Amino acid sequence: MTEAEKKTASPLHTEFCGLSLNSPIVLLSGCVGFGEEYTRVEGYSNADVGAVVLKGTTGDAWLGNKPHRVYETPAGMLNSIGLQNPGVDKVVDDILPELDFSETRFFANVSGSTIEEYERVTKRFDDSPIDAIEINISCPNVKEGGVHFGNDPEMSARVVAACRAQTSKPIITKLSPNQTDIQENARLCIEAGTDGFAVINTVMGMAIDAEKRTPIIGNVRGGLSGPAIKPIALLKVHQVYEVAKKHNVPIIGQGGIVSATDAIEFIIAGASTVGVGTALFYDPLVCKKINAGMLDYLCRHGMNSVTQLTGTLQA
Repeated sequence: MTEAEKKTASPLHTEFCGLSLNSPIVLLSGCVGFGEEYTRVEGYSNADVGAVVLKGTTGDAWLGNKPHRVYETPAGMLNSIGLQNPGVDKVVDDILPELDFSETRFFANVSGSTIEEYERVTKRFDDSPIDAIEINISCPNVKEGGVHFGNDPEMSARVVAACRAQTSKPIITKLSPNQTDIQENARLCIEAGTDGFAVINTVMGMAIDAEKRTPIIGNVRGGLSGPAIKPIALLKVHQVYEVAKKHNVPIIGQGGIVSATDAIEFIIAGASTVGVGTALFYDPLVCKKINAGMLDYLCRHGMNSVTQLTGTLQA
């Protein structure tokens, strides 16, 4: 049996937007830089995950927000990096050639402050070896663009349609939890041409220094991630699944996953794959443990594929 045949025979093998993945685990944008940085961790291998989402990329280089940018909260983390990145040309010309595409899939993360910028970045990634393109229309720590697009269903659909016209690669739309009707947003994005969803982005929050009576985060607000947002994320995945399943549009379920049980809950709620991010900061090898735990669950329940779990919530 070849290595490719072994991967597809694994109970953890899954298909996402027409792509074959080693594992349902996807490493989330912003948590592993541009892919190769994390491989320096002893004992880690990109072959342990199905895909790596690269750091958010804009048309031109962005310096990001002023400090403080990160603050630990009870059961979570508040971050306001502000999409610091070297710009799409640097990423495509210098960073992508250094990645090993034989180990795992790599997804770009496209960000911008105008529709035209989203178009420009998407078109640049279309002419690259990247496997799929995640559209970040819901970043809560950038003052212009992002969050405003993501909280307006019609504007979200406009961004998706604009990007769809620029690429034949799979498009994954990252949905915001900070909106009134995530199902309507999902429906319009499907009509606009998205191939998949990432549900959810971080939840907007802030932290205050009571003694100084000042915000701790330099940008005042930031995105809350980690176990604190898991119940919110589970509900949003379930809600989006009710819309997406009618069109066979798969979901990356994300938000507070730190264990195999967490991952399984998201898949039961409707996710085809699961995103791991904040957990990596305190356990860089957590993905190995999640993979092992999922295999154990499948064995105990007499299942031969993780895909059998998707959307099996008995509600």
